[in-house]
Amino acid sequence: MAAETGGQIAVVGGGSWGTAFATMLAERHGDVSLWVREPDVCATILSDRENRVFLPGVKVPEGVRPTTDLARSLAGRGIVVLAVPSQYLRDVAGKCAPHIASGAAVVSLVKGLEIGTLLRMTEVLSQVLPASRDRLAVLSGPTFAGEVALGMPAGATVASEAQTVAATLQAAFSGKRFRVYAGTDVTGIEIGGALKNVMAIAAGMSDGLGFGHNARALLISRGLAEISRLGGCLGADPQTFYGLSGLGDLVLTCTGDLSRNRTVGVRIGKGERIADILAGMQMVAEGVMTANAAVDLSRRTGVAMPISEQVHLILQEGKDVRAAVTELLSRALRKEKD
Repeated sequence: MAAETGGQIAVVGGGSWGTAFATMLAERHGDVSLWVREPDVCATILSDRENRVFLPGVKVPEGVRPTTDLARSLAGRGIVVLAVPSQYLRDVAGKCAPHIASGAAVVSLVKGLEIGTLLRMTEVLSQVLPASRDRLAVLSGPTFAGEVALGMPAGATVASEAQTVAATLQAAFSGKRFRVYAGTDVTGIEIGGALKNVMAIAAGMSDGLGFGHNARALLISRGLAEISRLGGCLGADPQTFYGLSGLGDLVLTCTGDLSRNRTVGVRIGKGERIADILAGMQMVAEGVMTANAAVDLSRRTGVAMPISEQVHLILQEGKDVRAAVTELLSRALRKEKD
């Protein structure tokens, strides 16, 4: 496994989070390869040690070795970290498959559900990387890329169905200012990480409408209930949703000004059209696509997900934001813990 190859790490994805994670790891490991899809972005990191497109203002250390050559970036690496948008994961992982070293651990930083299949990200990887099935893992938590890259304190959870894999990755990723917890509830961590983005759009809409702190707290609380219901139906440990990858990430994404998903919601709440917002965004707001998958998953499982449903209707069918909030608040009264 990773320890057998010296713990060398490859990060696949030169976006904000991939660059930030590689930057953080280079402080400890000194040698982290970073596959960057865009030649201009790669060239700028090499020449100026800065990813001006996706992570401006952050110095990328010399220990991060960017390249557009996927085979070169993966050669001999004992840990492969995937940090690409969810809807590109299947394609990118498939291209990685021939180059992943035997025995390497494969870690997903991706938060989303695959449109159509409704698969979680490690389920996609299990299909695309069958040789790595017993060494798959996910890392998730309340982490804004810029703050991690700048060395500000943060924490996350890494989970794998194999406890030894989780323990190895915990040791490899933990640092002076990045605390990692280990677990085995892959399902819970991935469901929490995916759906919190949908809830952040809803919270942003509420803020954009000027509905105040009370309404935001209501949405966060009921959003957590919605996520927990679905996760429980899919076999997740309920306690996971009260940890870093559940409540922690939900609160950060619904309240932090650095949240792309919350920002999308705020702009919609102020009257902008989703098509115009997305056209001007350099980076992906995962919650926009995940809202579609969440509604499909709700219908497939029979689990009620009213917030996700309203976000989907606003984003995809142009429903009026105020009408959606009114409909949420006028739902039939019920016990809180039902």
